[in-house]
Amino acid sequence: MNRNRVNDLSVPEGDRLRAGAPFAGRMRRMTEPPVGPAAWVLAVRMGYGHQRTAHPLRGLAPGGEVLFADDYPGIPDRDKAVWRRTRRLYDLISNVQQVPVVGNAAFSAFDVLQRILRFYPRRDLSHPDWNVRALYGMIRRGWGRDLIDRLRAHSPVLPIVTSFFTPAFMAEHFDYPGDIYCIVCDADIARAWAPLAPRASRIKYFAPTRRAAERLRLYGVPADHVVLTGYPLPEENIGGPDFAVLRHDLADRIVTLDPQRRYLERYEPLVANKVGRLPAGPTRPLTILFSFGGAGAQKDIAAMLIRGLKPRIQKGEVRLVISAGVKPEVRDYAFHAAEECGLPVDGTGVDVLFEEKIAAYFERFNLALRTTDILWTKPSELSFYSALGLPIVLAPPLGSQEWANQEWLLRLGAGTRQEDVRYVDEWLFDLVESGWFAEAAVEGFVEGTAAGSLEIRAVLEAKGVGSN
Repeated sequence: MNRNRVNDLSVPEGDRLRAGAPFAGRMRRMTEPPVGPAAWVLAVRMGYGHQRTAHPLRGLAPGGEVLFADDYPGIPDRDKAVWRRTRRLYDLISNVQQVPVVGNAAFSAFDVLQRILRFYPRRDLSHPDWNVRALYGMIRRGWGRDLIDRLRAHSPVLPIVTSFFTPAFMAEHFDYPGDIYCIVCDADIARAWAPLAPRASRIKYFAPTRRAAERLRLYGVPADHVVLTGYPLPEENIGGPDFAVLRHDLADRIVTLDPQRRYLERYEPLVANKVGRLPAGPTRPLTILFSFGGAGAQKDIAAMLIRGLKPRIQKGEVRLVISAGVKPEVRDYAFHAAEECGLPVDGTGVDVLFEEKIAAYFERFNLALRTTDILWTKPSELSFYSALGLPIVLAPPLGSQEWANQEWLLRLGAGTRQEDVRYVDEWLFDLVESGWFAEAAVEGFVEGTAAGSLEIRAVLEAKGVGSN
């Protein structure tokens, strides 16, 4: 079986956005003047969250591509070693939690470093913690200087827009002459997101939720340095300011998620007002997309899903998409789990979503979401994809920020915690038959914020930043 095949979820060749362009060529283009005003869009390769957050804004960047602060041509060995150690620790801790007793203890110890303090009572939380002081200690010793010097050499000077706080701290410390923006990618955040001296800092933040914006202010970030924009969702899933693509896809999803019309019997006029005209009935089998985290954690859930949904998959009632990301070992695990159950990975009943390059993977993932009815994931940055009208089944959280994302999503009414996956054939379809998933899809769309990418662009354009 060809595990690198391009199936029905692939992006047509003519629509690919330079997904496989070599990075060396990218850096060369980044030293050339952009077609119009632009910005450096930075991310880091730690999990998928920071990369996914930056990807929708790639059109602002020279060459239309994201620059990775921890992996660019010419990065000094010393800088790369620091980033590599951090990334390995992240992957190790994310996976070790699955080891009984010892794993939970190790993860709990690590999570202390990124814990989010209780919000109430409101109080001054601006004093830097050990994590922030350690970061600045490494920056003072030169970590990140090479990156900032390279960006500084560009003429004209471009703003920096980063989805991770460390490059923002580096830029400010090394006196980068342009504006510095940091995109928050969780519903609530630890003190590590705010700089050492927040009240004197010039870093500006794009916040996805009111809680994140208020938290930054508790950390000492001036109120006028925080803009509540919402999370930057992929514009190809939105369709512009009128949300044409989003509304079209949501209309199809609602009728699939409410086969007994129990939700629509009560709320169809409201739905039609918010979403538009609905199809007469479902046009596809119920499609569930399970997404692995960037570290490949929670693989056992994918295997249990395949086993639990096998009878419905064989009857053509359900289609399961396993999103394996860019790691071949995760892809192979998913293929093996399907083959073990006697289910072909042919794109009809079971599909495995995999690409070697992260940009190509995000493009295929976003395309797959258009025909997804239920998104199953841990409460990562994908929690914000509920604003696309995607009801979310929440796998167990990994870390303080994911607990915060889960709480936010549950309060929104757009997600539910997974129950015992062994009995998914029972409880999941009880929720489908009741119309709950259809209601959650509408709640996510109505109560969430789908225009984050557009809002961020509007802020930057007001400062004279356009797109290429």
